[in-house]
Amino acid sequence: MSAPEHRIVIEPRSGWRLIDWQELVDYRDLFLFLMWRGIRVRYAQSALGIGWAVVQPLFSMVVYTVVFGRLAGMQSDGVPYALFSFTALVPWTYFANALTDGTQSLTSNSHMIGKVYFPRMVLPLSAVAGKLVDFAIAMLLLFGMMAWYGIAPTWGVAWLPGLVALMVLTAAGVGMWLTALAVQYRDVSYAITFVVQLLMYAAPVVYPASLIPGRFQLLYAVNPMVGVIEGFRAALLGTRLPPWDLLAVGTAASVAMAVTGALYFRRRETLFADVA
Repeated sequence: MSAPEHRIVIEPRSGWRLIDWQELVDYRDLFLFLMWRGIRVRYAQSALGIGWAVVQPLFSMVVYTVVFGRLAGMQSDGVPYALFSFTALVPWTYFANALTDGTQSLTSNSHMIGKVYFPRMVLPLSAVAGKLVDFAIAMLLLFGMMAWYGIAPTWGVAWLPGLVALMVLTAAGVGMWLTALAVQYRDVSYAITFVVQLLMYAAPVVYPASLIPGRFQLLYAVNPMVGVIEGFRAALLGTRLPPWDLLAVGTAASVAMAVTGALYFRRRETLFADVA
């Protein structure tokens, strides 16, 4: 008597789906591989190599110091403008680069999507995580600049990890939204660099948040990077008291973007192989 035959039928799932955390954990080796591959590819055959992680925010700081600090006489909350702007550029450069790479992660890896199954969310998340290496290098340069100017970090440096977590969550949330859109609408990939440049002026990178009228502060803080940047300045430079109000609004907005971005990404996931 032969053994009973067992059949497994795999059917496509549609509609809104929650994140399968166990599946992401199971594919953690792929996540790490993609993250380190992105880092190696980015600096392969480059004369400066990892030095580009320093050059980008450093050159931006020089330009902003001349244009906004010297010529425009922008306020800098009582600290040298070069240090004031660089403290903002470190988290902002991470956010901008993570958003750009995350948005293009699916289209640049379309050859993988049609050949093998893996949780597609690994692609944008590995791009966002890979940029933390550049962020860490830029942070070392920031601490060197603080020592040069004789400014010691305040006790608020203890909640710096929370600011970094909020920064990463924001990049991941917005990145998942834009990644899912970029697969179907290639205009998103073309426009992302321009959009990121515009978004910089919606955050207090070259100016202090105190220039925004008080009645608009909470609306302004819906952009989570506002709280992150002002938090970095408060923690490291002591330019102001901890911006708890900005951080509270920004955290709520970041969580909302991450949850809805993940849900939308999962909803569109079944179409990626067809349109990527």
